[in-house]
Amino acid sequence: MPAFFQFTQGSESRRFNPDSSPLLGRFRAVPPQPGLSRTRPGQPGGLFSSHRGSIHVGYGSVLALGAAEDSDDDSGSDEELLHMEGVSRLGIWWRRAVRRVVDLWVEPRQGAVKKAVDVWWSRYAVLVLLPATLAVVWCAVPFPQYPLPDDDLDGLPDDPDRGSKVPGHGAARVRVNFWFFLLFFYGLYNLTALMWITKVFNLYSLNWWPQSLGFPVTLTLIAVVGMVVPIPVYFSEETRFLTVHNTTWITWTFIIMAMPVAIAFLILMVNERHIGLRQSLSETQRIFTTSWWAGEADTFSHRERRRPALQPDSFDPDLLHVSEQPRSRRRVAIAREWLPASFVRFIWFCLVLFVALMAYVIGEAYAEIYLRTLPHDNFETVVYVYSWVATIHILDGLTGFILGMREGERVGSYPLSWVFKLYFMLTYQTYVRALYARLRSPSQFILLQILSSTGLIMITPALMSTIFHRLLSAARLTTLSYPTYQKLCIRNVFIRFIAENVSMATFLGAVLVLHFGANKDVYPYFAFDGDSDAEPYDFNLTFYASSVTWACELVAAGAVRVLISYFYNVNVDLEGKSDLAGWPELLPASAAVTLHVLQNMLFSIIRIQFL
Repeated sequence: MPAFFQFTQGSESRRFNPDSSPLLGRFRAVPPQPGLSRTRPGQPGGLFSSHRGSIHVGYGSVLALGAAEDSDDDSGSDEELLHMEGVSRLGIWWRRAVRRVVDLWVEPRQGAVKKAVDVWWSRYAVLVLLPATLAVVWCAVPFPQYPLPDDDLDGLPDDPDRGSKVPGHGAARVRVNFWFFLLFFYGLYNLTALMWITKVFNLYSLNWWPQSLGFPVTLTLIAVVGMVVPIPVYFSEETRFLTVHNTTWITWTFIIMAMPVAIAFLILMVNERHIGLRQSLSETQRIFTTSWWAGEADTFSHRERRRPALQPDSFDPDLLHVSEQPRSRRRVAIAREWLPASFVRFIWFCLVLFVALMAYVIGEAYAEIYLRTLPHDNFETVVYVYSWVATIHILDGLTGFILGMREGERVGSYPLSWVFKLYFMLTYQTYVRALYARLRSPSQFILLQILSSTGLIMITPALMSTIFHRLLSAARLTTLSYPTYQKLCIRNVFIRFIAENVSMATFLGAVLVLHFGANKDVYPYFAFDGDSDAEPYDFNLTFYASSVTWACELVAAGAVRVLISYFYNVNVDLEGKSDLAGWPELLPASAAVTLHVLQNMLFSIIRIQFL
């Protein structure tokens, strides 16, 4: 089978501090040696042609590592094929297209990723437009729909005929085909979730699937399980009511996404990675452990001992007095219950995944509470939004603490922290976007935008100052050096820009295709037809006010970039694209997590009633 994921082991260098040379999974990425720049002579303004405006202190500093071997300039070979083998120009174009897809998304190569993120429009296309388009197309594919029976207008506990309030995302208006929902809509949703988990494991440098089965087979088996288990639940009269609740399907996806984590854990346990070393210790290494003196195995797995136990009478009692205290070695022996650092690091990694998976389950609960208590005034809207902001920041801070930034600090992976920062920023933004469809007046849009833009423009540059860093250090809230801390702040600004744009592009696209498209009755959240007095919301207000809000966000983002460049002489875009090119696997991982979170937003507002 082809290699789906490629890892490159960096070389250690004692010239660089571990704080400035983060781990890429188990491997360390370090700055290149002087003179290894791959910028061609006479090529000005390239991404890697100059470090001016950059604060690279290790993070993203692998600027040109391996760029030469990833060169995409193979037009000569294509021309040779065209003349020597008679290959058509269409074949050449197809070959190039396939190679570019592989180099960007399957086996990311530094040269291809660098080319894709070097200019703003290309970077915007792969990070914003592509995930947004896929999410909108996914929800726009027409569902096979059937009318509701007269005696069962909804069949849900919140049916208005049952005396309870219709939730803000509306009551079901049609019945949909169960098989289409399961095999296409829900199947693609789960596939994206599994690809996100896979890419996260890829950044961790660990394959979660059994080597004997391989990635395609294992992924297929989990996907089949994800679609087979709901079938008996649907056909059973006692459990069929569960299938009309979005929370049920999201919870099942939570379990499916946890399967790779469980499989990886079982593989490590079977291989006894929790009780042993990967390789046997040499005789010289064993001299410095109790295994040599006490006759213990060099690892705690079931391996043959290399040296028999030495008896106490083998020593001169006048020298070591071992015979007088034959059991003293038990007090200095290494405990058999110790856990290897790699296994402890994996446990931390699993905890990060658990926190991340719980975030969108909590988000679903937040959305349900908000929608069931509509309409809201300005104060209630602000309380909802900023309570969600606080929740996301707490979870994000917990995740950042677990991931760490330096070797030996729990997980200690900068690329993983990059992806999870994007995940939490997107989770926050998508639920705020969905809120826009239930704002009742322009004043609510204005109030939220003033708070958001003011916080971004005024607070963000202040948080990057040396004074604030000293305060954090004095309070023992950070142990990072100032350049590293500043680098993280710049990275967060770049990630926020991506999250704001891709979430708003998806929201506006979904509003259009779901309001005017064939799935209008499947998504009553975007119907805006005034069928219920409980939903006095307007399409024009939602679409145009959201568009104005997006324009204000772009202006605010530009203002922040100018302020950061003026006060700190740092280019935000340069830092972000250097990270993406320095760690090529970040691009497909970011695209996968973005598409997954966008699908969460749309999945949470669909109304399910099966035929």
